[in-house]
Amino acid sequence: MGSLVTSDPEGPPIIGWDVGGVNLKAARLAGGALTAATDAFELQRAPGRLAGALAALGARLGTAPTDLHAVTMTAELSQYFRTKREGVAFVLDALAAVVPDGTMHVWGTDGRFHAPVIARAAPLRVAASNWAATAAFVARTVPDAILVDVGSTTTDVVPIRRGKVVALGRTDPDRLASGELVYTGALRTPVEAVVRQVPLGSTTASVSAEGFALTGDVHLWLEALSPEDYTTGTPDGRPASRGFAGERLARVVCADREMLAEDDITRLAKAVADAQLADVAQAISRVLERHPDTVSAVVTGLGDFIAAAAARRAGLQVLTLADTLGREAARAAPAAAVAYLLSSVTRSVPA
Repeated sequence: MGSLVTSDPEGPPIIGWDVGGVNLKAARLAGGALTAATDAFELQRAPGRLAGALAALGARLGTAPTDLHAVTMTAELSQYFRTKREGVAFVLDALAAVVPDGTMHVWGTDGRFHAPVIARAAPLRVAASNWAATAAFVARTVPDAILVDVGSTTTDVVPIRRGKVVALGRTDPDRLASGELVYTGALRTPVEAVVRQVPLGSTTASVSAEGFALTGDVHLWLEALSPEDYTTGTPDGRPASRGFAGERLARVVCADREMLAEDDITRLAKAVADAQLADVAQAISRVLERHPDTVSAVVTGLGDFIAAAAARRAGLQVLTLADTLGREAARAAPAAAVAYLLSSVTRSVPA
């Protein structure tokens, strides 16, 4: 991919934050070195614990009072909030409780950092901004590409041309309409949101719509994810093991493991994985129609294996962010991205 933007080793350390509704991600850039950490945290279940969870995550990275803080978020979409304005304010309040005054810089979908007071006044400018941070960071070293970030819940498909992010959509509804946001992920997506039918014996069967299994069960069964990657609660409350994943997948066709053999589960899981891959590849192809000269994709996220396969199916060469940033930082890509982005600008924040 080439050399990444690095921080000034003499400059102040920077913590990058990506505050999501189900995952918190942070990355600390200090002396040119990057460390990252993630924490599964479902805001809707414990909103009052957000500030404490952020503080604990920062402590894992060794945050200090002299650190600067770069922020991006998606948590404002949580059903806990009635509006995105309310959600943005809540996230900023939680961060303000754990970082020193005057150190917070909030990334916007307009490709700029903003002071918290501006973010509060114009919440749609900073809501759901993490994709814009990752894309702006990638654009500095890969000037013509499509960023494909498959996370636990959603997929971003972001075009980059001549070093600029050229996405059609800036809000979630517009991004869904443009195909630049696909609501499918490597972990949390219900199987019935991906397929309506799966193979069963010599025929096919419709799937149940009871939330019996997630895509995490599919990829755990197929060994594309490990039990440690399964950071959300399982649908049945049983452990995130391959064996229990098979039981959950059997229930997709209202069966159980006494009724289905291992090969039956594998065929079912592969059908779901293939359908998800096709959905992501279709979104990439749709974006490619607007940028037909693009030849490369930069892939990242928990589901970078899905992103890579989908990009190749769409005819693109694949560059993997994990090869440059490392696995942990690549899975926290927006947090790493805003840290790098802040390191390259002055401390004055445009309004």
